[in-house]
Amino acid sequence: MHKDSSHRASVLQHVSQNIRRLRNDRGLSQTALAESSGVSRRMLVAIEAGEKNVSLTTLDLIAEALGVAFSTLIQAPEQRDPARINELAWAGEQPDSRAVLLGSSPARREVELWEWTLAPGEHYASEADAEGWSEQIYVTEGCLTLLIESGELRLRAGEFHIFPSDCRYAYRNDGDQPTRFVRNVVI
Repeated sequence: MHKDSSHRASVLQHVSQNIRRLRNDRGLSQTALAESSGVSRRMLVAIEAGEKNVSLTTLDLIAEALGVAFSTLIQAPEQRDPARINELAWAGEQPDSRAVLLGSSPARREVELWEWTLAPGEHYASEADAEGWSEQIYVTEGCLTLLIESGELRLRAGEFHIFPSDCRYAYRNDGDQPTRFVRNVVI
């Protein structure tokens, strides 16, 4: 992560606490986790101490060895809603380079990634998807009105929402500019 990132310490602390807790819950020593993950014991000691900037690949290896999702490792320990993680997972050399894991949901078969644009006044309505399906919406431009059977939600650029899509839902652009958003369908 970027050395000047204000989020660096908290994310490293989350990773440190989560790995230590999960390893202890499974009754694993650092040596055993190192062997099963392919990550050196020295690296694990540094990560658990919150001293080591860890790569996403290394976190993937540790998560797999612990039998958990990647998101479980970076999520704030007190935050138990995987649908809303919103944690910095990577920062590059340049201050504006970053990857934020917004949320996660379980998938059985596949995840579809869509890019949508709705012109002003445009409306798209959908019937309910199959049980277990969910949608992840991230607005990149404009304002999206998301209508779900449980209510109405307005999402502006930079905001996101994750919801089970086994109910009727709709997208609507109530503004006077195009609305652009990324949509993941998790099947």
